Amino acid sequence: MSVAPEKIIRDDVRAMSPYAVAKADGLVKLDAMENPYGLPADLRREIAEAVSRVAINRYPDPAAPALVRRLRETMGIPAGFDVLLGNGSDEIIHIVIQAVARPGAVVLAPRPSFVMFSAYAGLAGLEYKGVLLKPDFTLDAQAFLEAMERHRPAVVFIAYPNNPSGNLFDEKALERVVARAPGLVVIDEAYHAFARKTFMSRLSEFPNLIVMRTLSKLGLAGIRLGYAVGRPEWIREFDKVRSPYNVNSLTHAVAERLLAHHDVLEAQAQSVVAERQRLDAELRKLSRVTVFPSDANFILVRVPNAAAVFEGMRRRGVLVKNLDTGVPLLEGCVRLTVGTPEENARCLAAFSQSLAEC
Repeated sequence: MSVAPEKIIRDDVRAMSPYAVAKADGLVKLDAMENPYGLPADLRREIAEAVSRVAINRYPDPAAPALVRRLRETMGIPAGFDVLLGNGSDEIIHIVIQAVARPGAVVLAPRPSFVMFSAYAGLAGLEYKGVLLKPDFTLDAQAFLEAMERHRPAVVFIAYPNNPSGNLFDEKALERVVARAPGLVVIDEAYHAFARKTFMSRLSEFPNLIVMRTLSKLGLAGIRLGYAVGRPEWIREFDKVRSPYNVNSLTHAVAERLLAHHDVLEAQAQSVVAERQRLDAELRKLSRVTVFPSDANFILVRVPNAAAVFEGMRRRGVLVKNLDTGVPLLEGCVRLTVGTPEENARCLAAFSQSLAEC
């Protein structure tokens, strides 16, 4: 006897769309905020040797002591705070939301922001509230504080810099948010390597603060490693929700070796920042384009016809992200990931030619 999915699968899940990843075969891939640079040959050999020693017949050590020790050294994690590892920061968002998912709990974040904040809240059956940013994508601090007072969220997520706008919110405003939040505040510093501003050093000031990061944007997107740092009493509870052996042994080994050469990744990040500044300056020379300031490794721009620019660039071999999908404030917006100098030259040419066709 066959059973139809609509009889079994939750209605809200059936109404969802899967996370879409555009095919990039043969294209300059500038749609996913990845580090465009490969690794030096000697470092690739070192990684290969480290991987060859991994006992893949054994489960990974969930504590990952060598990797966590390396993270503490390279990422400035203060003493007295614990680390939770995740299969990317996406999994950490999921873990946090599952841990706070009491009946009636609310998740609150700026809007627009990282889509997985709302996606995971919905999957957990929680109410999600997005507080609209100002038209220039800065945080409306008063509206945000009022929303916290009204909805009493169990957890607040703030991307710093914000995705998809790329800007850092005002630090003083965020201090007020963390200090007045009735629950947990997770500051997502996925783009810290490019922004160079952090709340990591301020964890001791705020007992309800968690700082979350990912190594994906730094150049390790393919091995999926995120981490959260907070007081032991928070991390202990989240660890109960974490899937057993959630970060594999190969990721442990590769990430530890790469972080031992953090100077290589840091130099690449600074090259991206320099290219971002150059790309920003060139984009601002074009008419009919609004360029929003960015502290990340991408630039958000508004054009007369986002769909036409997106398709025109794809025809010319460059894949970017069309964000004109009905989300408030993102009308006419496309997002350009910063690539290598050569990739950025192709991006600018494709963008300007596609814009001229609008």
